[in-house]
Amino acid sequence: MRDSGLDDEQRAAVTAPRGPVCVLAGAGTGKTRTITRRIAHLVSTGHVAPGQVLAVTFTARAAGEMRTRLRGLGVSGVQARTFHAASLRQLRYFWPRVVGGDQWQLLEGKLRIVGQAAARLKAGTDAASLRDFAGEIEWAKACLITPDDYPAEVARRSRDIPGPAEQVAAVYAGYEALKNRAEMLDFDDLLLHTAAALENHPGVAEEFRDRYRCFVVDEYQDVTALQQRVLDAWLGERDDLTVVGDANQTIYTFAGATPKHLLDFPRRFPEAVVVRLERDYRSTPQVVSCANTLIGAARGRVAGSRLALVGQLPPGPEPDFTEYDDEPAEAAAVAERIRRLIDDGESAGEIAVLFRINAQSQAYEQALTEAGVPFQVRGGERFFSRPEVRRAMSVLRMASGRTDPLVDAVREVLAPVGLTHEPPGGAAQRAQWESLLAIVELAEQLVADEPDADVRRFCAELDVRADAAHPPAVQGVTLASLHAAKGLEWDVVFLVGLADGTLPIQHADGDDAAIEEERRLLYVGVTRARRRLALSWALSRQPGGARKRRRSRFLYGLIPDSHPASRIAASSGGGGTKPKCRVCGSPLLGVDALKMRRCTDCPSDVDTELLDRLRGWRAEEAREQQVPAYVVFTDATLTAIAEHRPADSAALVSIPGIGARKLDRYGPAVLALVSDA
Repeated sequence: MRDSGLDDEQRAAVTAPRGPVCVLAGAGTGKTRTITRRIAHLVSTGHVAPGQVLAVTFTARAAGEMRTRLRGLGVSGVQARTFHAASLRQLRYFWPRVVGGDQWQLLEGKLRIVGQAAARLKAGTDAASLRDFAGEIEWAKACLITPDDYPAEVARRSRDIPGPAEQVAAVYAGYEALKNRAEMLDFDDLLLHTAAALENHPGVAEEFRDRYRCFVVDEYQDVTALQQRVLDAWLGERDDLTVVGDANQTIYTFAGATPKHLLDFPRRFPEAVVVRLERDYRSTPQVVSCANTLIGAARGRVAGSRLALVGQLPPGPEPDFTEYDDEPAEAAAVAERIRRLIDDGESAGEIAVLFRINAQSQAYEQALTEAGVPFQVRGGERFFSRPEVRRAMSVLRMASGRTDPLVDAVREVLAPVGLTHEPPGGAAQRAQWESLLAIVELAEQLVADEPDADVRRFCAELDVRADAAHPPAVQGVTLASLHAAKGLEWDVVFLVGLADGTLPIQHADGDDAAIEEERRLLYVGVTRARRRLALSWALSRQPGGARKRRRSRFLYGLIPDSHPASRIAASSGGGGTKPKCRVCGSPLLGVDALKMRRCTDCPSDVDTELLDRLRGWRAEEAREQQVPAYVVFTDATLTAIAEHRPADSAALVSIPGIGARKLDRYGPAVLALVSDA
């Protein structure tokens, strides 16, 4: 980067004229820096006042980070909020004019009323069924689908739903009726009512648009139809809009998100400035190469999603791939590796363990506890709800009249409630101490931005953060799902449980779009790592179980042929044997060798006539589907088929690279070719 802290592409986005701007920003390319600098540039050049800017993103944490960065640039007063927080603020302000009377209360969770609606219809009322019904209601409202339209829409979209469409629609309608009768609003209603207020009340729209002149939308690849409707209502006929996103990181389509608004932006605004950010300043070239290879194998990528990251950091270690006998062995080995990293000087706060589903967390919580490694579970108890944090905020408010240096004052005030010079023993006490230390670090951060800040100002900052659910970072290894890890980064990342059936998740099999979303989810995980990346999987869930599981299909092509892909890290707590060559008996190395079950330089017993027929069949399939031939089957897979000559589906699916979806689609034709040979 240059002295200004911006590269050429970032500078082009920052200094683009006021009007529609689309920033296609790959992972690690400095999008937050770019959009905050753009806002600061528009303010400093007099195009807009800070209070006329509304910047929206998808998490309170991201909105808080944006406000912090803007404050560091000397820009205060910009409204940086989530869609829901911005809509709630607007709806409360305009309620007397558009509705009148007492404001309806916000419904914190749907399950109670969904349960009442389901019980009246004699539908399932167990916890899992209610969560499924609530999820479908949220999806439908995000997609602007009414209860009456729900059955036709799910049929048109071939959506996998938790019961008969008419029953789900009836629960949806009953939920809406009960909620409205109780004069309650759910979070989706905040968006619906805000859009309606602006669409149907010209005076309200005029006042709003006079207040806000410039709009910035982060993570634009994840907007829903409902969020886009709100954005359109905010804009009116104006086009002073900057959007930032990366279609390769679309991971919420199950909730109604779609990248089409991002990808169609240049068509909607033909005069838009479009900038591509592809220089990756986050990760080493080795991590970047792994990410590019992974996403490069995706099917159906449109032009706007074909960002190829270019690593800008010095080289680092190659990504590490490890196979374990079972999940407890995998968790124990990962915990031991983390303990050694910390012993060698790595900060626990710069290490993350990421997994596909939250249920995988428990094994790592136990393993890290046994290894004596501090950790935090992202998505667990909210920071500002913790008892020690509430006590700390209470004593700070009582000391708000102090005028001595802020950090010294905070340390002194928090000492009686548990902030000691050295961390205490015991996991629970240590966790409370780390919460208090995080508050001190927030004070240090505020002083760096505002040297004259006092305790009263700090209390106000804490209140803003608590209201926006923007907690500080707490030291400890982070355990998080891949979805929860979006937008975060660490020096060291362990991607665990990478077995087919878990990633991609089992229910995605057979659905090409769902499989590709699972690939993007792994891509998000890979791009969270700055320096070190470790990927692992287990062949069995429990010790002594049948070792029938396979590593994720997404890993084929990522593991170098020279890498002992199936090694067991015995020194890290694993055990077992490597697959052996069926010709010479040596351990197999590389993807192609594993497929053929022989070393690549050992003699082949391939049936050449069968291989020729398979290639001809593959060419026809590729032409019909209008895809490259390797998308049907790679050369190595065809060679493996021609060598093994599988007689049934079980034998065919045992060949790496042939999963359930390909078995369903191509199995009968391939087995017919083999039997005719």
